[in-house]
Amino acid sequence: MNRAGHTDLGALRGARVLFGVTGGIACYKAVEVLRLLTKAGAQVQVVMTEAATRFVGPLTFAALSGRPVHRSTFDDEHRVLHVALAREADVVLVAPATANALAKMANGIADDLLGNVVLTATCPVVVAPAMHTEMWEHPATRANLRTLRDRGVVVVDPEEGELAGGDEGIGRLAEPAEIANATAATLAHGKDLAGLRVLVTAGGTQEAIDPIRFIGNRSSGKMGFAVAAEAARRGAEVTLVTGPTWLDAPDLVTVVRIRTAAEMLAAVLDRFEGADVVVKAAAVGDFRPANPQADKIKKDGAPPVIELEPTIDILRELGGRKGEQVLVGFSAETQDHLAGARKKLAAKNLDVIVVNHVGGPDAGFEVDTNRVVILGADGSEDALPLQPKSSVARHILDRVVELRRERAEATKETE
Repeated sequence: MNRAGHTDLGALRGARVLFGVTGGIACYKAVEVLRLLTKAGAQVQVVMTEAATRFVGPLTFAALSGRPVHRSTFDDEHRVLHVALAREADVVLVAPATANALAKMANGIADDLLGNVVLTATCPVVVAPAMHTEMWEHPATRANLRTLRDRGVVVVDPEEGELAGGDEGIGRLAEPAEIANATAATLAHGKDLAGLRVLVTAGGTQEAIDPIRFIGNRSSGKMGFAVAAEAARRGAEVTLVTGPTWLDAPDLVTVVRIRTAAEMLAAVLDRFEGADVVVKAAAVGDFRPANPQADKIKKDGAPPVIELEPTIDILRELGGRKGEQVLVGFSAETQDHLAGARKKLAAKNLDVIVVNHVGGPDAGFEVDTNRVVILGADGSEDALPLQPKSSVARHILDRVVELRRERAEATKETE
């Protein structure tokens, strides 16, 4: 999670927080996290794993929370405890989250009370990992974190510093204030897109050369899918128009699959008027073969040149038709990226443009992370450091919510 800025902890007042504590030396910091949550007005129910109780006694957490600490699925014989706890929570926070806890969460293992609660919960989930550097950097842990992030789990990344045994490195639990901040921010998002219709495009397009070959690009669709998933989690009615991709459809999202730029244009225009927010993350091909062949072109008879013609600029078309919609575009550049994006922002009548600099191996196409700059038509500029695309999606939709709020306030002033 990006640590820039601070969220008002007011979102915690009255919130029901299920606080999971797993077994690591960082448990002592969990006590301070609990203190901050309760001081902000949250109603905190602590669930500890057996390993966690070896580091800090349950009595400490019970005294600070004012509630008995639950440790076993069988603590309450009169109700199905894990179901009741999950349904009562507005947010689940796991801190510290050990490598073992992350692995269980990613793979749906429910062999203790906390695992059962997490698997049952439908509310937002925040995890704050803590472990030795080698465990944090292990491919299995990285894969588990990708899985959790793809599901919408908010990850408060660990810091560099002193670890158990006198070691130094990445893996130290984030500071308690940062964890409380992330929990408040997650609650603040809540269902802030409820009642809105959000249209998202994703992936690349393919233009036929012949029945076998096509012209395409490297877009995997990961960024657009992340935006669609995040919008659905925040309560929107989401339609995702996507080019060919191997990605699974996000939960609670209507998916429309297309192949060519013309098909994407038709699908988007058919839904544009009814949308409140449009996020066009697709990498639509700028050109297509002018004369696609009906039969496969043989190698010995291949033409020396394939003549190309431009496709329709979908984003420009939408900008020309825009009414009350918030229209977000993307710009993938390899050089002079900000100047080019600002021109697109104005020329295509966009409200926001997200600028990818795709020259490096860790951002842009086909990877799970992105490094972007969000430019607004109002002159705003927000540069985001390298982070998972799920986190970028949250920032984009935060900007959309902020823009809609500003418009609503401006309308009230003129009435």
